[in-house]
Amino acid sequence: MSRAHAVTTRETISADAMLNALPHPVIMVSPDGKIADANVAAEAFFEASIQMLRRNMLRDLVPFGSPLLTLIEQVRRTGSAVNEYKVDLATPRNPGERLVDLHVAPLPEYVNHVIVMLQERTIADKMDRQLTHRGAARSVIALAAMLAHEIKNPLSGIRGAAQLLEQSANDEDRQLTTLICDETDRIVKLVDRMEVFADERPVEREPVNIHVVLDHVKRLAQTGFARNIKFVEEYDPSLPPVLANRDQLIQVFLNLVKNAAEAVGEGEADGEIYLTTAFRPGVRLAVPGTNARVSLPLEFCVRDNGPGVPDDLMPHLFDPFVTTKRTGSGLGLALVAKIVGDHGGIIECESQPRRTTFRVLMPIYSGEGVIDDAPSVQSP
Repeated sequence: MSRAHAVTTRETISADAMLNALPHPVIMVSPDGKIADANVAAEAFFEASIQMLRRNMLRDLVPFGSPLLTLIEQVRRTGSAVNEYKVDLATPRNPGERLVDLHVAPLPEYVNHVIVMLQERTIADKMDRQLTHRGAARSVIALAAMLAHEIKNPLSGIRGAAQLLEQSANDEDRQLTTLICDETDRIVKLVDRMEVFADERPVEREPVNIHVVLDHVKRLAQTGFARNIKFVEEYDPSLPPVLANRDQLIQVFLNLVKNAAEAVGEGEADGEIYLTTAFRPGVRLAVPGTNARVSLPLEFCVRDNGPGVPDDLMPHLFDPFVTTKRTGSGLGLALVAKIVGDHGGIIECESQPRRTTFRVLMPIYSGEGVIDDAPSVQSP
């Protein structure tokens, strides 16, 4: 081997090593639209090996009419790099929302070849949305405190007056006084639910086995609201414990399972609810306003095969008073987001017809608390 050839070989190996070390997918597109090369992150993103990618046209791996294809043609025509933000690359092969930032540039060494780098926005957007959910929960705290003071006291007076009137009322009027008492009781129950948001007392936490919690929730569901729905469990038995309040975790997952059961419908013959747990290393998020980073490797999911969440509700799903139920109060998911946030985690929803997933990401328990570089996320 000549010295020049050896240098060229070393440079090629070095370039491949650098590309494969990048956490972002990078692909090279040839003039005929085929994928000429790709790094390891791209293989993971498209869920295909480099050999399989090289046999495919790029248009077959992205949505029909994707802006990415237009950007590539623009780069070839102008010879200048372009960027595009928040582009959805979801396909039937890779379902669900796949928002990415696109960086497309020409490759001068190869005529009409183009380099494309994808930067996934999923984690950053989850963090932004979760902090927004917590801000909404904080506004409910103030509202709950006001309602408790300004509404419950007058309601007790109204109920007492109705009970006094009931003693001297005839049968027809007694129906009206009973109606007044029932409606005041209903409003008091609603206010009591909201008062949970105003409870800022520290809760006792301990190492909790999430599978024990999920098994308990499943038993409760199967004896009541989900007795005719099939449950499928996909657990990672090696998961470490999570530092949490067991009762509050039960409240979180019971709420999520109940929502899933109502979405599926009691009369559906093929209704299924999936409970899954997994360890997802590498999810590390910067906490706005601090130098801390939070690591959330524990993933707990509740998935159903119901009709899905309407697109117009998705951005506001964890806001208070947002609900798809005719008789719902819209406080259940807001409370879930608050509890998960108080535990230093985040919750996110991905939905499409027959596949709605609520994903809870939590920090790991090391024996004395959460790991050193993963403090609980504080509200901004």
